[in-house]
Amino acid sequence: MTHAMYPESSTAISARRKTLAPKPLEAFQMFSKAVFADGALPERTKHLIAVAVAHTTQCPYCIRGHTRAARRSGATPEEIMEAIWVAAEMRAGGAYAHSALALDELDREAAGG
Repeated sequence: MTHAMYPESSTAISARRKTLAPKPLEAFQMFSKAVFADGALPERTKHLIAVAVAHTTQCPYCIRGHTRAARRSGATPEEIMEAIWVAAEMRAGGAYAHSALALDELDREAAGG
């Protein structure tokens, strides 16, 4: 028998969260509902953003949940994939931008510092 690194989300896990800490769970659910409600940005756009962010945070539950939510709110598979590519570019862009730190350190070493 193998044990998955990430157990499947289930009603039993949800019930346990509620039993162990009902008030924080309720507050989190209310916060989430407010964040994803239509506002200056439509719900669909917010879930596309969440899909991208979930890929940069590498949360498998968030990836699955927000991909489903994005589809339910009208996002196309093409839009979802483009959001993922934006996340990939941003993640790579961070490494590229932070290379300035390594280059600065190399310059300091070369200068004897």
